[in-house]
Amino acid sequence: MDRIIVTNDDGVHAPGILALATAMRAFGEVEVIAPSINQSSSGHKKTLHQDIPVSRTTLADGTPAYSVGGSPADGIALAALGMVPWPPRLVVSGINRGANMGQDITYSGTVTAALESAINGVPALAVSLARRDANAVEDYAEAARLAALVVSMMLVHPLPALTILNLNVPNLTPTKGIRLTRQGVRIYHETLETTGDLYKMIGPEPTGMFDEIGTDLWAVHQGYTSLTPLHLDLTAHRFLADLAAWDITI
Repeated sequence: MDRIIVTNDDGVHAPGILALATAMRAFGEVEVIAPSINQSSSGHKKTLHQDIPVSRTTLADGTPAYSVGGSPADGIALAALGMVPWPPRLVVSGINRGANMGQDITYSGTVTAALESAINGVPALAVSLARRDANAVEDYAEAARLAALVVSMMLVHPLPALTILNLNVPNLTPTKGIRLTRQGVRIYHETLETTGDLYKMIGPEPTGMFDEIGTDLWAVHQGYTSLTPLHLDLTAHRFLADLAAWDITI
């Protein structure tokens, strides 16, 4: 029987992870490992040389889960280091409350938990719903259905090393279908709020370049679910030749 680890960054008691865990049971045993509190925008934070508290808890339907007092990546790193039997067949991260497209992927705990899995040799899927006010398990039903569809294919077709899939589902039921996409460009509108020596970054939902056909932002803006392969090789390959022309030598 296949074993799938389910994680997220919204916290172990968020409704999105319950919807995802429920959908993943169709494929085998599900093990839930998730942050004890909301860790949105935590990025690929990895806690070293500090204690990371871990406790047992249950989801709303009684599903047992590990509650990790660290980042989403911490939870997967602990699993890979022996907290639970490793490797599972897949790691599936989400369902995130809000999309993770464009440069969001560098901030996203949902995506970086999946990347931590890939670093440790296990293929992974990150799943996000483009709806920030989704607060009930039912709100995630379409995203859970599409995640299950992608997982059914991942169990048949292996991913390349250090590669994950990033699934972004629009706030639409049903969506118009799945489009294979590349990473688009987000535009952020944060402002700085200050109170004495306290600083806070605030801002509305980011926008982006929605008219670039073939990007994740374009697809979701058009009502399609976006599926983007992401790779941990961040080298700007096209720029290498230009950089060589700088003739930087020592």
